[in-house]
Amino acid sequence: MKKLFLMATAILTMAMTSNNASAANAIKATIHADQPGAKINREIYGQFSEHLGSCIYGGLWVGEQSPIPNINGYRKDVFEALKALKIPVMRWPGGCFADDYHWMDGIGPKSQRPSLRNNNWGGTIEDNSFGTHEFLNLCEMLDCEPYISGNVGSGTVKEMAQWVEYMTSDGDTPMARLRRQNGRDKAWNVKYFGIGNEAWGCGGNMTPEYYSNEYRKFNTYLRDQGDNHLYRIASGASDYDYNWTKVLMENIGNRMQGVSLHYYTCTGWDGPKGSATKFDNDQYYWALGKCLEIEDVIKRHKAIMDEADPQNTIGLLVDEWGTWWDEEPGTIAGHLYQQNALRDAFVASLSLNVFHRHTDRVKMANIAQVVNVLQSMILTDQEGTGHMVLTPTYHVFEMYTPFQEATYLPVDLDSEILQVSKAYFKEKEGARDAGYRPCPLLSASAAKTNDDSIVLAITNVSLDKDQAVDFQLDGYQAKQVSGRILTSKNVADFNDFQHPNLVQPADFRDAKVKKGVLSVNIPAKSIVVLTIK
Repeated sequence: MKKLFLMATAILTMAMTSNNASAANAIKATIHADQPGAKINREIYGQFSEHLGSCIYGGLWVGEQSPIPNINGYRKDVFEALKALKIPVMRWPGGCFADDYHWMDGIGPKSQRPSLRNNNWGGTIEDNSFGTHEFLNLCEMLDCEPYISGNVGSGTVKEMAQWVEYMTSDGDTPMARLRRQNGRDKAWNVKYFGIGNEAWGCGGNMTPEYYSNEYRKFNTYLRDQGDNHLYRIASGASDYDYNWTKVLMENIGNRMQGVSLHYYTCTGWDGPKGSATKFDNDQYYWALGKCLEIEDVIKRHKAIMDEADPQNTIGLLVDEWGTWWDEEPGTIAGHLYQQNALRDAFVASLSLNVFHRHTDRVKMANIAQVVNVLQSMILTDQEGTGHMVLTPTYHVFEMYTPFQEATYLPVDLDSEILQVSKAYFKEKEGARDAGYRPCPLLSASAAKTNDDSIVLAITNVSLDKDQAVDFQLDGYQAKQVSGRILTSKNVADFNDFQHPNLVQPADFRDAKVKKGVLSVNIPAKSIVVLTIK
C-alpha cells in the first residue's frame, strides 16, 4: 500500500528537568499529588444514544415480546454491560434526529403511536415504540442522569415547554395529568436539557446570531417545575468554529449553564473516511494526531469563554466526540455501523486524558455512540441472534471508572513526538490543511480518589517501542501498586461475534514501588491503568 503521509520525528521536553530515555535509562516523570486541580466530573464519561441505525432498536431496546432476553424490553446483556460502566449521563434522542423528533408521538399505548421516516439516517421507518417513558425509565434503572435534546429546528416553543412539564411536573398540571394517564405517577428528575442540536447544520442551518435569538425565545418558556432545576445547554460549535462560541457567549451569556462542542476524529465529510479495521501505520498515527488536536480546540473555545465568563459559571460540554469511519461492508447505508479496533481504544484513552486536563471548564463529554453506531461501547448481532460483544473502547471506559469524581493531579512527562501530516489521502493534500500535527508516543493522566489512592493511566501508542518510566510522586507516600493493561498483537485487532475476547484487559504486573518511586515498563501499543496506595 502506498504511503499516504510524510512524518518527521522530533523531541518535545514537557518537564524541564527530564530527559528522553531508552528502556535501559528510564524516562523521568512527576505526579504532583501536592498540586491538586479540579474534580473530574463523572459526566465526562457520558454516553450518547440516538435514533440512528440499531442504536436504540436492537441495541438498547428489543421490546417485551422479544425472544432475546430482556428486562421490560431492554436487552438484558446490554443493560448489564452498561450498568457495569457506571454510566453517569446519557444523551437522547439525538443528534440530528432530535430536531425531527416530536415527543408526543412517542407516548401512550405503543399500538397507537404514529410512525415517521428517519430523514437523517437511511430513511428508516421509526415506530416510536421507544419514547420518553422508555428512555427515562432506562436512565433510572442505570442510575444515570438523562440529557434530553429538544427540538428547535422543526418544533415549537409550546411543544418543548410541554415536554419539560410532562417529564418534571408533580403538580396538577395538564401535562402531569397526561403523564399519569400514560402510567407514570411520579415526575422524573431531568437535569440536562439541550435547546436544539447542531443549529449550524442539521438543526436548522442557522447563523449564531439567529440561533442565539431562538435560544432566548425557547428558553423563556422552559420553566423549572417544583424542585427540578434544568441545566440549560445551548447548541454550540462544530470543531474550529470559534466565532460561534463568541457570539453565543455575547448574546446568550448566563441564560445558559452549558454550551456544547462537537469534535470527531474523521477525515472529512466528503468521500471515503477509511476502514475501521484496515489501515496502515501512517493512518494509525494520523488518527491519534487528529484526536489529540481536540486539546487545542478546547483551549481556544475556553479562552473565549474565560474572557466572557471569568467566574467559570458556564460549562463546555463535548457532547459528541469519537471516531467516524466508513460503515462496515454489507450493512445498511446511513446506519453508521462500524467496527471498533484497538486504534479506537487509543483515541478514547487520549481524549479522556485531554478532558481530565481541562475539567475546570469541560463539565461533560458524550462519546458517539453507545451501541452499534460509530465508536460504540457495544456491538450487537445485526441478524437478531442475540449475540453481543464489548468493544476495546468499552474496556477503556471500564478501566477508567476510578477517575469519575476523583481530583485531577498534574503530571510532567517527557515523550518522543511524531509530527504527523494533516493530509489523509495523498491525492487530496492540496485541498486539505497543510502542516503537521504532533503525536506524543506517551500520554498520562493521574487523579486522587476519595479513598486517598492515586489512579494513573499511561498510554503508549508506539507501535514498536516499550517505554520505561520512573514516576516521582510529590506529596504522596506510595507503598503498593496494582493495575491492568489493554493491548493486543496488532492495533487493528477488534472483537467480533466469533472472537469476542480478542482485545480485553489483563492483569498488569510490570509496575513496582521502591523508595517512593513508581517504576513502570509500558509495552508498545498498550494502555495501563494503575491504582497506587
